[in-house]
Amino acid sequence: MLKTISTQRAMRYNRQIVLPQFDLRGQELLDNARVTLIGVGGLGCSAAQALAYSGVGQITLVDDDIVTPTNLQRQVLFTDSDIGLPKVIAARQRLSQLDSGTQYHVIERRLNEAELIKEVATSQLILDCTDNLATRCQLVSAAYTTGVPLISAAAIRFEGQLFISDPSQDTACYGCALALFGEANESCVETGILAPVAMLIGNYQALLAIKKLSGLPVQETGKLQLFDAITQSWTSFTVTKSPSCHYCKAR
Repeated sequence: MLKTISTQRAMRYNRQIVLPQFDLRGQELLDNARVTLIGVGGLGCSAAQALAYSGVGQITLVDDDIVTPTNLQRQVLFTDSDIGLPKVIAARQRLSQLDSGTQYHVIERRLNEAELIKEVATSQLILDCTDNLATRCQLVSAAYTTGVPLISAAAIRFEGQLFISDPSQDTACYGCALALFGEANESCVETGILAPVAMLIGNYQALLAIKKLSGLPVQETGKLQLFDAITQSWTSFTVTKSPSCHYCKAR
């Protein structure tokens, strides 16, 4: 049963509630939602900020890194005064200023496989905002072990990508996409990243999450969406479900 939204929060989110496709029920669904966000870098900062502004009730932030000067170019939750602080602590401080009505939980370490599954199982949705392939694969595995949908995102150089894996649907997962096309284990340290690309992809990731949580139609599940900042164009195609994928095969 949904917890009724308070009058104060209904006033705050009035401009969303008046949207006929969204309505009060959509806002109450967000207010009752719990999201786990893994990685508080360029993607995670923008996604977390958008989720907080939109009124998601509980957000758990997981990251074991600290804020450094090179983060400030694209990680919008941090300022010079945050350098040296754990990212999750600095992010919680800033997010609490944006919306104190949201509950923010932080995990200041890298979770092992068992811990990741336990954390994911308490959430309605996972956001993969990480920058390494090993953790991405762990998150796909955790999603299909627990049945919790996963929104994966990546941004590097002038490029971005998005993918929704949903264990409740008979569609391809992010593992199927990796098996078909592969993914180089690159990071922004070596290859660079244009700041607005990280922000844009993080905001799109949050938009997909809000649609998913509020009951709006989501046609993007099982589709790999690619963004090219040079041409300012999106390419989207459906990934074929792999019968040999060890992530989603059993489900």
